[in-house]
Amino acid sequence: MRKTYVFGHKKPDTDSVMSAIGISYLKNKLGENTEPRILGNINKETSYALKYFNLNEPKYLNDVRLRLKDVNYHKKFLINENESIYDGYRAMLDAGLTGIPLVTDNQIFSGMVTIKDLSHIIINENADDLYTSYDNLLHVLKAEEIVRQEKEIKGKILVASYRSTTFISNVALTSNDILIVGDRHSVIEFAVNSKVKMIILTNNSYIKDEHIEIARKNGVSIIRTPFDTYKVSRLVSLANYIKIMVRESSPMTFTDTDYVSDIVDINSKLKHTNYPVIDKNNKCLGLLKITDLSEKRPKKVILVDHNEKLQSADGLDEAEILEIFDHHALSSLSTSNPINFRNMAVGSTCTIAYKIFKERNIEIPREIAGALLSGILSDTLILKSPTKTPLDERAVEELADIAGVDYFDYGMNLLKSGTSLDGMSKEDVLYNDYKVFAVNDRNFAIGQFFTMNFEEIEKELDEYVAVLDKVATANNYVLVALYVTDIINNGSYVIYNTKGKNIIESTYQKDIAEGTFIYGCVSRKKNIVPLIMEVLENN
Repeated sequence: MRKTYVFGHKKPDTDSVMSAIGISYLKNKLGENTEPRILGNINKETSYALKYFNLNEPKYLNDVRLRLKDVNYHKKFLINENESIYDGYRAMLDAGLTGIPLVTDNQIFSGMVTIKDLSHIIINENADDLYTSYDNLLHVLKAEEIVRQEKEIKGKILVASYRSTTFISNVALTSNDILIVGDRHSVIEFAVNSKVKMIILTNNSYIKDEHIEIARKNGVSIIRTPFDTYKVSRLVSLANYIKIMVRESSPMTFTDTDYVSDIVDINSKLKHTNYPVIDKNNKCLGLLKITDLSEKRPKKVILVDHNEKLQSADGLDEAEILEIFDHHALSSLSTSNPINFRNMAVGSTCTIAYKIFKERNIEIPREIAGALLSGILSDTLILKSPTKTPLDERAVEELADIAGVDYFDYGMNLLKSGTSLDGMSKEDVLYNDYKVFAVNDRNFAIGQFFTMNFEEIEKELDEYVAVLDKVATANNYVLVALYVTDIINNGSYVIYNTKGKNIIESTYQKDIAEGTFIYGCVSRKKNIVPLIMEVLENN
């Protein structure tokens, strides 16, 4: 069963991480194969919760774009470079392919041979050259071993086609010759005495014992084949090492982690039929026939705590979305097939996960209860946010009991863990909990940071504005705002990019200087994003 990835948005907060963990656990208990992942670095608050409940941090998922490993290419279709040309041809013929990668004994890619390359052996002016192994000759010629002197055979092929007397009188045999001959004993005797490299006996010809003895003394190898001289002369060159057919020293290769879209772009220029597939260590994995790209296996994914394409993994269009669990407004995200979409007006996606546990009557272990509790307390600001619902309250009560904590004390420690500015850059503060939204053809981004000490940020307000200006310009966003939320005073200080001033002031219908405190503004989902979207939709 292929694995399904469960993940939240690109700037993971506690709710998105913990709901991914909870829903993945739930799915696995139902017999599915899932794994929680994150799309970015977790914040201090989430790290605190994971450590408190002894949970592993989910692995990072860079993207869900289609890679070559998601394609049914011809895995393990390759041949050792010291196998015969004949074996390479048969392998291609049997697989219906027109190319085959060559590898060393250690599986290292060493070259590529195509059917077109094999045509050269027919018209090659050096077709009488032989460079192969004794075993290859036995295999290709269906021969039997008579005398084996060397593991490797290298020399010139010669056919005893003249009358015996003519041949002996006119041909000067050398130790570099490989003689193809039938039951012509005088020629055989002449050959073994001339210390030829090898004798290939055709038609299962008989050879005298005395000639075998001379061959052993003179270093002459002998094999015997049932094929006639004509067939042997045609087949013997196919016993050559297939590596001699490599015509291009550095053919185009792909790794199994290469993106399919990049491969398509490259092939549109090269227009090759086949490409070797290798790993990062140059070990060959198989062959890609370009038409294999039509047999894709998209990554299976479940989205939690978001349904915005901009907030999700890169390459989402290339993935198969199975389900979505969210508590935000619907976006324009579309799927090719019907899916299960659980969207509820609650304060946290973890509350939705809790409800499904109850619906499916699956026991919630302590660490998962702690994960879900952390997500709810984080997103509802310990049930103080206007987004909290009676279901959130019931979930918190039961989950806290299972986790063995006082929810308020734990919640305060949880939120405090994420409010420290120690070691954080301006960018770290902005991206701590950051989401991008789209309205028609315009995008804006909202970062939210919880702290009880806004004075530290206020001292460097101009520098924060400069960062927001830079991000807005680089991404062509009409607004980039950072809401610094103080849950004790039940409000947020808003900082925005310079060009976004009109949008912010239109949102709140009053003059808003950088760093202005807005009472009651604690929820991005209810107090911030809908108001800004309304302004952008009407202007």
